[in-house]
Amino acid sequence: MNGRVDSGLGQIVIDTDVISTYAGSVAVECFGIVGMAAVSMKDGLVKLLRRDSLRHGISVKITDDNRIRLNFHVIVAYGVNMGTIADNLVNNVKYKVEAFTGLEIEKINIMIEGVRPID
Repeated sequence: MNGRVDSGLGQIVIDTDVISTYAGSVAVECFGIVGMAAVSMKDGLVKLLRRDSLRHGISVKITDDNRIRLNFHVIVAYGVNMGTIADNLVNNVKYKVEAFTGLEIEKINIMIEGVRPID
């Protein structure tokens, strides 16, 4: 399902791939986030995604009442408090994605898939 915003002159439809790409670019700018993770269900392996495929570490669902639910699979920096990273990620993504799309975020889930040292 796509997000829909009424503009007064018509309707703006936002694809979930657009939302996930933007949310991924916001997420990797957050302190303590090394990158997005792709989890292979078959092997149980976690892979750090390159910048051009960030949306694969995020799932976006638009609810029936036109609100966004985001699931992030991230790799965090070693030695940084995970609660601080999560709070920073939620606050930044919520503010920027809501401003970008005009839609309200209902829920953000964060799955920490790995820890890496900071380069």
